[in-house]
Amino acid sequence: MNISFDALPIQGDKLTGIGWCEVGQTTAMARLFPENKYSYNCFCGRNKNACVERISAFAGDNIKIRTADFPGTVYRMTTQLIPVPYSGFFGKKADITHFFNYIVPPGVHGKTVVTVHDMVCKAFPETVRARTRLMLSAGLKISMKRADIIVTDSEFSRSEIIGYYPEFGDKLRVVPCGVDLEKFHPCDQPERIPEVKSSLGIEGDYFLYVGTIEPRKNLERLINGYCILARHVDAPPKLVLAGAKGWLCDSIYARVQELGLEKNVVFTKYVPAEDMNPLMCGALAFVFPSLYEGFGMPPLEAMACGVPVLTTDAASLPEVTGDCAVICQPYSSKSIAKGLYRLYSDKKLRESLSVRGLERAKTMTWDKSAEKLYSVYKELL
Repeated sequence: MNISFDALPIQGDKLTGIGWCEVGQTTAMARLFPENKYSYNCFCGRNKNACVERISAFAGDNIKIRTADFPGTVYRMTTQLIPVPYSGFFGKKADITHFFNYIVPPGVHGKTVVTVHDMVCKAFPETVRARTRLMLSAGLKISMKRADIIVTDSEFSRSEIIGYYPEFGDKLRVVPCGVDLEKFHPCDQPERIPEVKSSLGIEGDYFLYVGTIEPRKNLERLINGYCILARHVDAPPKLVLAGAKGWLCDSIYARVQELGLEKNVVFTKYVPAEDMNPLMCGALAFVFPSLYEGFGMPPLEAMACGVPVLTTDAASLPEVTGDCAVICQPYSSKSIAKGLYRLYSDKKLRESLSVRGLERAKTMTWDKSAEKLYSVYKELL
C-alpha cells in the first residue's frame, strides 16, 4: 500500500494529544509493516525548513516527507468556500490518506480515513475555542461524509458520535490510543527526580496533573478538593499542575489565590520532554479529574510509570484505567478530596495500583494501536 498521513497535528513546535496520537500510530505502523510506502503530507508555506525539521524527527527513514509550498491555514479557510482539491498539492499516488484532526478536505485521491477523537464540540461546546467550534461546525459532518472510514479512540467516543451522527455508524471503527513504553516507564535514573523537582520549584511529596490548563479538565474542583484535604492533613503533599495555558483558564489560577493555596499549588513552566519521566515517577500519585475525554492518554502514561492514578468515572476514563485507579465523581469536590486522601494515606493501595497499572499499560502500547489501525486500512483495500 501507498499510505499518506496528513501532518497538520505534528507540524507545531509543541504537540497536543492529537499530535502524539498521530506520531504513535504512524511511526509504529511504518516500523511494523515496512513493506508499504509511507509519507507525511504537510502544507509548509514560508516556514518550510522549520516544518520539515520538526517532522523529520518523527519520520526517520521509514516515512517520506511531502511538502506543499502553500500555507495550510489559507488552504483550510479557502476550502470552506471553494472545494480546492487536496490532490492538486499532493498528487494521486496514495491508496489511503489518513487525516488525524477531524477534517477531510475536498478532492483527496484514493480512500480516506479520518480520526474523530471525541464529541467535545457537541457535549461541552463552551470549553472549545471559538475558531475550533466554527471549523467543526462548518466541516465535521461533511468530513465524515467524505471519509470512507471514521476512526475514533474509544467505545465511549463511538457511542457519542453515533448519538450525534447516527447516519455514520457503519463507518465507525474503534482504534484505542497507546503509550510509548520507552518514554514512560519506572524511572531508571532516580537521581534525576530531585534535579527535575528543583528545576520546577517543587519541594517534598506531590500530586501531579499533566495536561492543558482549561475548564474541561475540571481543575477548579480538583483545587477545591485539594483544599479540603489540606485543611485536614498536616503538611499535605503539594499539588503540581503541569501544562500549557488553554481556553478560559484565568478562573483556575484565580481559584488558587481565592483559597490561599499559592504555597501549596505549583503551576510549572514548560516541562521538557526529557524531564517528563522523572517528574511523573517522582509523584506520590497522578491526578486527572477530567469531565470529558475521547481517550485520555495522561493516566495511561502515569500507569506505565508505575504511578498510582486518581481519575473520574466520566467519559472514556474508566475504559482506559480499568480497575487500576481510584475513581471519583467528577462534579463533587468532596469525592475528589476523598480520593486524594485515600492515595495520600494508604501506602498499600498505592503499591497495588502501581503494580496493576504497569501490567495494564503493557497491553495498551502504540504497537497494538498501530496493528489495529492497519487492519482498518486493509479492510478498505
